[in-house]
Amino acid sequence: MSPKKKVAALISEYRPRSHADVIVGRLLQGYYLDGQHHEPGVEIVSMYTDQVADMDMSRQLAAQHGFALCASIRQALTLKADQSRGPRNLAVDGVLLICEHGAYPYNSLGQKLYPRHRFFKEMVDVFRDTGKHIPVFFDKHYSCDWHQAKWMYDQARQLGFPLMAGSVIPLGRHPDLRWPKDRPIDKAIGIWEADFAGNKDSYGFHAIELLQSIVEQRPGAETGIAAVQCLEGEAVWAWTDARDWARQLLAAAGLGEARGQIKNPMVFSFIYNDGLETAVYRLNGLGRDGYIAALVPNQKEPVVLGNQADTPSHVYLPQELADRYPIANHFSATAGLFEEMLDSGQEPHPAERTLLTSGALAALFESSYEADPMYGETYEHGRFLEEGKYLTTPYLAIHYDAPSN
Repeated sequence: MSPKKKVAALISEYRPRSHADVIVGRLLQGYYLDGQHHEPGVEIVSMYTDQVADMDMSRQLAAQHGFALCASIRQALTLKADQSRGPRNLAVDGVLLICEHGAYPYNSLGQKLYPRHRFFKEMVDVFRDTGKHIPVFFDKHYSCDWHQAKWMYDQARQLGFPLMAGSVIPLGRHPDLRWPKDRPIDKAIGIWEADFAGNKDSYGFHAIELLQSIVEQRPGAETGIAAVQCLEGEAVWAWTDARDWARQLLAAAGLGEARGQIKNPMVFSFIYNDGLETAVYRLNGLGRDGYIAALVPNQKEPVVLGNQADTPSHVYLPQELADRYPIANHFSATAGLFEEMLDSGQEPHPAERTLLTSGALAALFESSYEADPMYGETYEHGRFLEEGKYLTTPYLAIHYDAPSN
């Protein structure tokens, strides 16, 4: 039996129920996928934590599993102290980069400033210094800033290392939330729910990625997004009422008469370079989280892909085993695909999808905020827009071929 691949975990904060807990935890103690227990096929040998929370788990886990707690990202990747002399070599075979959660500030647009770009840059610096590059898993969107996100993606392509990135939701979805390859789509909507602070940035990204994983299956290569707009409150219904297709798709998803029950609605509008129009609605309290509805050419009735009462079989965890594994067993799909990427050297899904969705989410925040002219172009002074600006996004003309999902 070949030795396990060695992995460095670069973490913003490791506490119970964090993304570090539900991803790294499975690669430390095993995970349940496709109806059976999987022993970790990798070995976590080092960890860098940017912050130590009150309920930090990393110190206890290091003592339990024997991995090194490192003072820097460079040390986690080389297992050599920063003050040491002499050349450094990459000491691991893969990287988990999970920069989600932690006490970080917000900018004036309302985006939480996770140091994702800094983490990635320090990792890439080590790759360049050592002359070696290895597969990387990057959790969620690359950055809240488009230019940083594009630079990060470009580094992966220039150096040639496999990059698995983005949301867990498309990985753990029900088979009925899939779209046949090359089936046309005229219009589409997605629906999500979340009622906590910052959900536009965190859960909004999940919703965008889920819809993108559907619409990228339409005939031809993905062409990218030409324009975005974010609307909130009553502006959502004014926008919807002006579009027969949006009303039709909401009604097909069972929401035709429910708008009075919804507090603080939000919609993300996208127009693609090939003419496709889509929308992602935040509609709290109606039990339609994860629903997709689409209009198909030459078909009168919309196609509705609804979240199912039964958990998808590949990530279903029997109740009697719930105490054995971390919460949110759909993250077992992430763990399994990461291990497959280390073995194959192939990306399990397009990193371009996450580049497109990262840029789209950043543009939606820009849509919702107007700078005050007396202060110039800065967003440090300005005002929130319930009816966000319609923004063209020529830089999001991102082309890629999506494999069958």
